[in-house]
Amino acid sequence: MSKKVLIIEDEEILLELLEKKLVQEGYDVKVAKDGVEGLEKIEERKPDIILLDIVMPRMGGFEVMKELQKKEEFSDIPIIIISNSGQPVELDLAQKLGARDWLIKTDFDPKEVIDKVINQIGK
Repeated sequence: MSKKVLIIEDEEILLELLEKKLVQEGYDVKVAKDGVEGLEKIEERKPDIILLDIVMPRMGGFEVMKELQKKEEFSDIPIIIISNSGQPVELDLAQKLGARDWLIKTDFDPKEVIDKVINQIGK
């Protein structure tokens, strides 16, 4: 059975690129365009991993992570942050909230995303 990936990202082009690449690698991918929709999808299908943007409409990535920490059944889901910023303060907060890894959008390489996902949950 395919591993389930949830991408929570509001930038359409990046979202489509990530989804396409992960599907090509054999993952079962669902997408959400903001944190509120993302939390609904997490409840529906408990993904094996979450790729999470920080700045989004309605609810950002940090708020999503805080909500996930409140629910024990979701607290063990690996999260990879996708951010425009590589600020140490932001990355530190992300790690404190449970992020396992991160990608900076300006340095974005689809292969790197696949490598990071495989590193966290395998194929």
